[in-house]
Amino acid sequence: MDRINVCIIGSGNWATTIARNVGRNVANSQHMEPIVYMYVYEEIVDGRKLTEIINTTHINVKYMPDFVLPTNIVAVDDVVKTARDADILIFAIPPTFVNSCCKTLLGKVKPTAHAVSLIKGFERGDDGQIVLISQIIMRQLKIPCSVLVGCNLAHEIANDNFVEGTIGCRDQKYFRLLQDIFKSATFRVVVTDDADCVEICSTLRNVIAFGAGCADGMELNENTKAGIIRRGFLETLQFVDVFYPGCRMATFFEACGISDLVTSCYANRNRKLAEAFVKTGQPLSELEHILIPGHEPLGPVTAELVHIMLEKKGLADKFPLFTVIYKICVGDQPLTRLVETLRFAREDM
Repeated sequence: MDRINVCIIGSGNWATTIARNVGRNVANSQHMEPIVYMYVYEEIVDGRKLTEIINTTHINVKYMPDFVLPTNIVAVDDVVKTARDADILIFAIPPTFVNSCCKTLLGKVKPTAHAVSLIKGFERGDDGQIVLISQIIMRQLKIPCSVLVGCNLAHEIANDNFVEGTIGCRDQKYFRLLQDIFKSATFRVVVTDDADCVEICSTLRNVIAFGAGCADGMELNENTKAGIIRRGFLETLQFVDVFYPGCRMATFFEACGISDLVTSCYANRNRKLAEAFVKTGQPLSELEHILIPGHEPLGPVTAELVHIMLEKKGLADKFPLFTVIYKICVGDQPLTRLVETLRFAREDM
């Protein structure tokens, strides 16, 4: 039986962090190729190519300078070379680069390959709806795509703190393989076939995290913030029921659901952005470049997209928290409406 070849497309914080787990796991497996190619967007750092630095020092000095990669992780500056022989393609790039990356790889990956998206975000569809990253990869590359989501902050995984993740995989024959690729002694991975629910949870939590950040900026108490999290969780359940029917309730209680939501409301970049938005009064468009350079502020963008979808179905009033967060983002409602919404929101979901 041929050994399974794994590659990683991306080299940011999250990609580099997960590369440490992947590198160790394939090196200790009799069924996987020991070398893992990692696609690195070539940059010059201190007069040297980043790929050269990674391959000689085994440290990604640009994104994770305090952590050493396994020696079997090999940095490559050509995405086609990285992916062409891979059976498992792990995508960990910004969502805005997914389309162009897939166009480059079209027809150049194995037709039997299986993708795994670690990408937090989405694309806007032409019809104004959320398009999940896994759907883009499947549509463009004509291969199946699973997703890995969880309450996982890159530096905490790298420091071997205990964390949990959820893999959404539609094909049960990959369950054990994907779990074996990503897990570690401190990274517990659970696999479910409820893949759409896994991914949409990680998208909607950005809206709720923004609301939690607004509460922090207003210096509201922890009970109020807990109310935002609770109400946001309820509206997430309802949103999925309307737009992604057939998802299972149990999935919301995996790491991709309630755990990721709570973590995001305390340690997410959207929470940080919202807190600064309230305290400084500066426009979001200015703050995002200062606080999260190179990253799209997914909270406000998701809130807008969710609002468009709800308006099309005449359901905005049924989702008062999602609606008020969107209106705060665009300046249509004052911050005080956030607490008023919690006070008067109906419970007959």
